Amino acid sequence: MKIAIMRETQAGETRVAASPETIGKLVGLGADVAVEKGAGEASRFTDNAFKQAGATIAASAAAAVKGADVILTVRRPKATALSGAAKGALVLGTIDPYGNESDIAALAKTGTSLFAMEFMPRITRAQVMDVLSSQANLAGYQAVIDAAGAFDRAMPMMMTAAGTVRPAKVFVMGAGVAGLQAIATARRLGAMVSATDVRAAAGEQVESLGAKFVFVEALKDASGEGGYARELTKDEQAAQAELVAKHIATQDIVITTALIPGRPAPKLISKQMVESMAPGSVIVDLAAERGGNCEMTQPGKIAEHKGVTLIGHTNVAGRLSTTASNLYARNLVAFLETMIDKEAKSLAVNWDDELVQATLLTRDGAVVHPNFKGAKAAPAKKPAKAKLPPAEKEAAPAKTGAASKTAAAKKPAAKKTTARKTAAKKAAPAKSGAANKTGGK
Repeated sequence: MKIAIMRETQAGETRVAASPETIGKLVGLGADVAVEKGAGEASRFTDNAFKQAGATIAASAAAAVKGADVILTVRRPKATALSGAAKGALVLGTIDPYGNESDIAALAKTGTSLFAMEFMPRITRAQVMDVLSSQANLAGYQAVIDAAGAFDRAMPMMMTAAGTVRPAKVFVMGAGVAGLQAIATARRLGAMVSATDVRAAAGEQVESLGAKFVFVEALKDASGEGGYARELTKDEQAAQAELVAKHIATQDIVITTALIPGRPAPKLISKQMVESMAPGSVIVDLAAERGGNCEMTQPGKIAEHKGVTLIGHTNVAGRLSTTASNLYARNLVAFLETMIDKEAKSLAVNWDDELVQATLLTRDGAVVHPNFKGAKAAPAKKPAKAKLPPAEKEAAPAKTGAASKTAAAKKPAAKKTTARKTAAKKAAPAKSGAANKTGGK
């Protein structure tokens, strides 16, 4: 069993899919591990450290991947990068498939089994494999550090002979994993913290960290599935915007964390809200990679508008590359272990395992995840081949979980004989109504 780790090629990506610690674990599971030369440099892992842990250092990505049964990656690899891997090789990484269906279709054609780690179900058994949580936790921490660096005043209250320094006011929007870590970090630095979330249940967690929970009663509750929030209605958005506008004007630092899987980030902070803040205030937008929660955010940049600093880093966890890589690599190994026969020291994937079914995107040359089956047709090949059902718009922005039953009953209603054409016109519409049950988050 050969496992390959490639150097990440996406601009600004500093993480790597293995650490010396996890290399040792993989070798202990009976694997031969090949790491592309320089793969860990940006995470402060030297080739020598990997070598001492039991890996061999490959001169190139192609050499690392050649004959590999498993490929571990941080970002979605290019289909060409998988050339030379063993037939049916497993590829584990954060694949970001929404909006990239043609890339998924191309990866399917390589014959590899592609697993999207971000689709890992939020169940007790899978906590140790949850890459979203491990990376969001670090992003929440780093957001406060970045804010403190840009804020030209002290964060805690200080009683000095020259007088009292008031504590900074920090407002965290979203109390998921990143938000809760941001609250805890800001509190440790001595700030006065408040937070909001569209899920009423988050209030208890916010208050347990010593922060004030700000909630819009008009929302009632916007909890969705799997611990995520659902998308707000227009009325709910208006009620939330009104509350936020009043609160933001009095804050020194605002950290936004709202993301809906597979969709552009919801806009929570308008230009007017930014302009209501005092000069020297800071906004850190953790949703910048998806367009940002703030109307004025410039993804990938630190900007300023009327004295307010807007921080829009797009790979915040990667700013803590060593820690982020360590945690991410452990997530990958924890999942991979469930697919290895420890006695035979070989791959033994249980394709019926709920974790496998929830995360598997491609297998045997086809896109198999229910949310992306339409991606099979995505790379329009120049008019040829089989007709594609035109009505089959992907369920991409639907659920991130495993189970949509969209594709099942999709065959066109049986062909009608010419004799019954007129009657069929009325009968046909009755059949398609129930077919599309794709809920959003």
